[in-house]
Amino acid sequence: MIGSPRPLLLVACLAALFLAPALQPTLLAEESLPRVGSVARQPLVAATERLLDALTYVGAPLKPADEAKLRKVLASDLSDLETARQVEDLLDPYCIAAVHINPESRVKVQEGPAKKELVQQGWRTFLVKVHNEAGINPSLIVESPQAQPVYQKGHGARQSPQKEADLVTAAEAQLRFLDVALFAKQPLKPRLSGLGLEYRILQLYSRDAGPREATLSFHVGQGTQDLGFRGEVPILFQCQPAVKVTFEVRDVDGEPTMAAFEIYDALGRVYPNPARRLAPDFFFHNQIYREEGEHVFLPPGEYDIKVTRGPEYRVQQRKLTVAEDQPEQTARFELERWIHPAARHWYSGDHHVHAAGCAHYDSPTEGVMPVDMMRHILGEDLNVGCVLSWGPCWYTQKQHFEGKPSELSRPNYLMRYDVEVSGFPSSHAGHLCLLRLKEDDYPGTTRIEQWPSWTLPVLKWGQQQGGVVGYSHSGWGLILPDYGPNGQRIPITRQSALASSGRAADKLPDYAMPPFDGIGANEYIVTVTHDACDFISAVDTPAVWELNIWYHTLNCGYRARISGETDFPCIYGDRVGLGRIYVKLDDDEPLSFDNWMQGVKAGRSYCGDGMSHLMNFRVNDVAVGEPGSDGAISQLNLEAAQSVKVSAEVAALLEEEPREDIRQRRLDQKPYWHIERARSGNTRQVPVELVVNGEAVARKMIEADGNLETVEFDVPLQQSSWVALRIFPSAHTNPIFVEIADRPIRANKKSAKWCRRAVDVCWDSKQNLIHETERPAAKAAYDHARVAYDRIIRESGE
Repeated sequence: MIGSPRPLLLVACLAALFLAPALQPTLLAEESLPRVGSVARQPLVAATERLLDALTYVGAPLKPADEAKLRKVLASDLSDLETARQVEDLLDPYCIAAVHINPESRVKVQEGPAKKELVQQGWRTFLVKVHNEAGINPSLIVESPQAQPVYQKGHGARQSPQKEADLVTAAEAQLRFLDVALFAKQPLKPRLSGLGLEYRILQLYSRDAGPREATLSFHVGQGTQDLGFRGEVPILFQCQPAVKVTFEVRDVDGEPTMAAFEIYDALGRVYPNPARRLAPDFFFHNQIYREEGEHVFLPPGEYDIKVTRGPEYRVQQRKLTVAEDQPEQTARFELERWIHPAARHWYSGDHHVHAAGCAHYDSPTEGVMPVDMMRHILGEDLNVGCVLSWGPCWYTQKQHFEGKPSELSRPNYLMRYDVEVSGFPSSHAGHLCLLRLKEDDYPGTTRIEQWPSWTLPVLKWGQQQGGVVGYSHSGWGLILPDYGPNGQRIPITRQSALASSGRAADKLPDYAMPPFDGIGANEYIVTVTHDACDFISAVDTPAVWELNIWYHTLNCGYRARISGETDFPCIYGDRVGLGRIYVKLDDDEPLSFDNWMQGVKAGRSYCGDGMSHLMNFRVNDVAVGEPGSDGAISQLNLEAAQSVKVSAEVAALLEEEPREDIRQRRLDQKPYWHIERARSGNTRQVPVELVVNGEAVARKMIEADGNLETVEFDVPLQQSSWVALRIFPSAHTNPIFVEIADRPIRANKKSAKWCRRAVDVCWDSKQNLIHETERPAAKAAYDHARVAYDRIIRESGE
């Protein structure tokens, strides 16, 4: 539970400010602990000096008078016996427990005399006296039934985890108020020394206020506890109430809002303690979300607070002093934006968020509730959040499906429950996002196992009910080989990539063939020819893997769009909206889920990490996702080859100094999409690239200082083409399709041949996982794709 080491003097100063009272001695005559007797002076002095340094480091030094007396003893020339006695006299009053390890290594414990006082939502520090007659040096272990987990995950598919396993209940979680931590880092040793007498540091955290009993159990390995419960001791604690800190949270317009807060003490410990959190605060986060008028309980002291609200806001750092003499206080926070796309009618969304599975717990509830997810959507400034029920906790979570936006939605902040087909029979061929559904059970099914075992029938069913459908985390299964030092390609797997001596694939389009052996947009290579896929998802898998298959199918004239997602909390558990899509609505068009989803389907959008923006992209007078020539969406018709004018309003924000921890990573390492990867050298500039038929044909540098500017390109087009803009790998627009002389887009024969071969590779990978009764229909669909790509090959130039 201890944070990263900091300079000792700084920590000591901070500790003196607010943590010193945590170590409280008490000693009544009848509470005296048993004497140990004579102990070798030199090692006892060395161990005790380390103990004093460690107490200062953790912010809980002895009382000044006691420390002065102890240091005088350590500096004296007393006998072994007298030194041990005086050390015991000074340290025993600080002990919460005394541990005795007998010559047979059996452990018994008795309650110590220290004041039994904890603090709500905070840590208190105590000593544990160890009499080690066995002279052994294992790790000392402390446990408590009150410190057992307040949450648990199930096993396997986790469809109905509380029926499949004996997990913690809500009643049990309520009793588990304690967290325990034996401090065993520098300057202490991680194991016992073997000396007959030593003291260890025990830190206890209470979630609650008021009287609470906890049983502390000590041992040095399984089976070493003494018989008759003598290895444990019940202790009644008085848990002092913390200070109720109420937040005033104001947006840039002065209106109350929700924000994300990370709260740390001087040792880097996170508040509230993640180990004791239940929803709405997630245990796998450092941040919590609070809005105007809500509160957090904090013990008196000094705290560092980081506050923000998604990627469009600047991160602010500030200090907070929580006073001892006030039961309540207020803290005001005024947020700062660097950009506001929604004010320009570009509305953000993340269509792949989960309330169960992956990092979420399965008990005391099977996942978390809609009200919890809405808090996170608001706190990350997501205008639209799609919470997708999937395999884990499916039968519980699907009860929140309504076929419409949740009643918890607010103006300009919408939440809707839909479906990810993951953990279903078709998952091997690619997970599916099914959005804007009216019905969430495939016809004729009552159990997950009854659904189709390939993706085309599921996609068609989604579209038939007016849904918008596509593939999730598209890059999985579409891994591309590395480049060797001589340009040769080196096959890799996701597991072997980190050990590879090559360079991750970084060129687009890439004509190497992926294995099609994963759960991304694998069967997309088939279903796109059936016009059954509205989009593929990006931002949550390696950018080159995602974009490559999309570029190839665009080069063949297909028009599936791209969208942005996070797959929270599976691929990314940091926060919702790490991957997002921005959809444009008309100036007089209110935000509704239906309007927004139609923008996703039409490609009136760009996707990315939210740290760069490509708004109002157009080619000549045709804007992306809007009606163009003859009313066709995103289409510009030209009578003959000519130059076109490309324009957009762009902005990006980089930190002033490069982040080597990100830009030195391979492109197939997280974070997959991040503005830092786009930085030009050591400047604060990033390139805006013009993409024509998958090739970057021009670029212009912009200053990534948060300011919006207009970029323009003039580009000659000799054949029908698709055109897009990107800041790689941070943001990407959807394409505008330019048809010249009524000819369809046939960018090049190489892409068409790649797609044709990809159908065969995908079939070889998937066919045995498709149920035998469905395999003839699947083969016919794959054959349809083969015929389509063969025709496009004949129609394509070199």
